[in-house]
Amino acid sequence: MLGVSMDILKTVGPLLGQIAPTLATAMGGPLAGLAVKTLSNVLLGNEEGTEADVAKAMQNATPDQLADIKKIDADFKVRMAELEIDLERISAGDRDSARKREMELKDHMPKILAAGIIVGFFGCLFWMFVYGVPKNGNEALLLMLGALQTAFTGVIAYYFGSSSGSKAKTDLMATKDR
Repeated sequence: MLGVSMDILKTVGPLLGQIAPTLATAMGGPLAGLAVKTLSNVLLGNEEGTEADVAKAMQNATPDQLADIKKIDADFKVRMAELEIDLERISAGDRDSARKREMELKDHMPKILAAGIIVGFFGCLFWMFVYGVPKNGNEALLLMLGALQTAFTGVIAYYFGSSSGSKAKTDLMATKDR
């Protein structure tokens, strides 16, 4: 398993981001295979599950399994620290290369996409406040809102950094590397 397709992230990314943010971050990067194996072990009882198997199991996970995923997320974070793998630094590097590409090519698409995500997210929230959650199709609306919320978080991280605490940690690491 060399990489993870974007299908699994579309399917279970928002849920995984809520209950296991470290695994979700790993899922979108070079440690995706390890993240899938870790989830497969919890959900399926072995590390041999495919992305499709893991996605299906995530969608049908019991509350106990979700609690186990939260626990392995914490264990995964500790394991990455022991191996001196900084997922935040990897993500920051990825965002930095995207920003540089945007500046070099004078590409406006990231701004257009960001604007669309922001308008979609707040538009969906506004619609729900005005009209409430519909009786039919409410699952689809909530799924869309969750996906937009995850994308909105990505937009904020891309343009403003993930958090001031993360910036302080990055600054400290930069000082330490000198």
